[in-house]
Amino acid sequence: MFTGITHGVATVLGMQKQQDFQILKIQFPANLVKNLKVGASVSNNGCCLTVFKIKNYNIYFHVMQETLQKTNLILLNVGSKINIERSLKFGDEIGGHLMSGHIIGTAKILNIINFGNNKKIFFQINNLKIMKYIFLKGFIGIDGISLTVGEIHKNIFCIYFIPETISTTNIKMRKIGDTVNIEVDYYTQIVVDRAENYFKKLYKSTL
Repeated sequence: MFTGITHGVATVLGMQKQQDFQILKIQFPANLVKNLKVGASVSNNGCCLTVFKIKNYNIYFHVMQETLQKTNLILLNVGSKINIERSLKFGDEIGGHLMSGHIIGTAKILNIINFGNNKKIFFQINNLKIMKYIFLKGFIGIDGISLTVGEIHKNIFCIYFIPETISTTNIKMRKIGDTVNIEVDYYTQIVVDRAENYFKKLYKSTL
């Protein structure tokens, strides 16, 4: 589990293709390597991946084809910057909201408005079915960052970014047209799906 409070930004050193997966090699900031062990779960742009090799500050992950197809990890190049969060430990403060690292889809950045030291960014969801889980003032995870939805317009929503979030994540490097990973709030998803199933059954029973 994660909290959506990014611990730092790491640099991609390479993606090595294998038969059924790829090996992602990332250079971590020094402070994030302390006590990191093989088998640990780490959020990479919001995707929960498992460490299988550690060499100094270079950390290696296996990335399955399913993950590549559903996330922006397939778009990574050498030098790309990604958000990193170590997994939540018992007793840690939950400064954002609970996140699983299971990406439901992606969105494209439509517009970026800078005002003062803040940003207002508009995102367009690539799969309309995801929009039913996105509510005004509701939780949402974008590239592993815990955020609150500021506005909704059909399949477009916007987020207001404060200076702290901008300075500590890869949001400061994002451009119009970039693709970001989306994780919706788990509890919201359960409520929406169960309510939808209930009303479908209720409708069928009245026919």
